[in-house]
Amino acid sequence: MRPLILQTDFGTSDGAVSAMYGVAYSVDENLRIFDLTHDIQPYNIWEASYRLIQTVNYWKEGSVFVSVVDPGVGSNRKSVVVKTAGGQYIVTPDNGTLTHMKKIIGIVEAREIDESVNRLPNSGESYTFHGRDIYAYTGARLASGVIDYEGVGPLINVDDIVELKTIAPKKEGDMISGTIDVLDIRFGSLWTNIPRTLFKELNVQFGDYLEISIEHEHRIAYKNMIVYARSFADVSTGETLLYTNSLDHMAVAINQGSFAKAYNVGTGTSWKISIKKI
Repeated sequence: MRPLILQTDFGTSDGAVSAMYGVAYSVDENLRIFDLTHDIQPYNIWEASYRLIQTVNYWKEGSVFVSVVDPGVGSNRKSVVVKTAGGQYIVTPDNGTLTHMKKIIGIVEAREIDESVNRLPNSGESYTFHGRDIYAYTGARLASGVIDYEGVGPLINVDDIVELKTIAPKKEGDMISGTIDVLDIRFGSLWTNIPRTLFKELNVQFGDYLEISIEHEHRIAYKNMIVYARSFADVSTGETLLYTNSLDHMAVAINQGSFAKAYNVGTGTSWKISIKKI
C-alpha cells in the first residue's frame, strides 16, 4: 500500500476535495491519504509545479501524488502519470504542472491514462471534474495496487511532456540574475530560481551586504542593500535579509514580516531579481 498525496486549487470550503477522498476510499478503504495543499491560487499551474518540486523528493519511492490544477479541463490536453527519477508517481493533467519536476529532478517514464479503464464508473458524461473522476480514481488504483504502472495506459515520450516557459539564472561579472519562482506563502518570502551553488561564485560571506534589485515588466519594484544572513535570527525584527531557503536556493525576506506584501511583489518569469556584489 503506497501513500496517496493530493494537491489541488479547489480549497476546502466546499465538497470537492472530500469527493476525491471518497472516490479514493471506494477503491480501497485501507488507503493512506495525505494533503500536500489545496490552497494553490486558482488556475496557477506554475505554483502547482513548484509545490511538487518542493515536496515530492521527501516522500518514499512509490508514493503517488495527484495534482489537479486544470484550467483546461475537458479540452484535448492529456491526462498522464509520470515516474520521477526518485521513483515517485505523479497523476496530473499534462499542462505544465510537471515543468519543475522534469527540469530539476527528472522524469524517467510517462504514460497517458487509459480512461476506458481508469475512470470512475458511470462518470463518462461528466467533463468538468476530472480531479475526482480520473485523477483521484487512477491515483487510488495505483497506490492500492489494483493496477501497476503499466496498467495506467500506453507509454508516451517524456520529451513531449508540456513545460511552462522558464528563464535560467545567470552570472555576469559581479551580478547574478534570475526570477522569483514562488512565495513562501504564509510568510511572504520570495523564493528565487538562483541556486546557492551559483550564488557562492560571488565569493561573499555571511554578514556581507549585497545590492538587490527586483524588476517587473521593466519597472523597478525594489532596489536596496540587503545583508546575507545564515538565518532570520541573525537580523533584527523588521530587517530584510538574503538567505538560502530549504530548497538550497536564494530567497529574500523580512524578519517577521511579509516582503511580498510590503513591496507588492509577485511571482513568475516576469518578476526578475538581480543580486550584485558590492
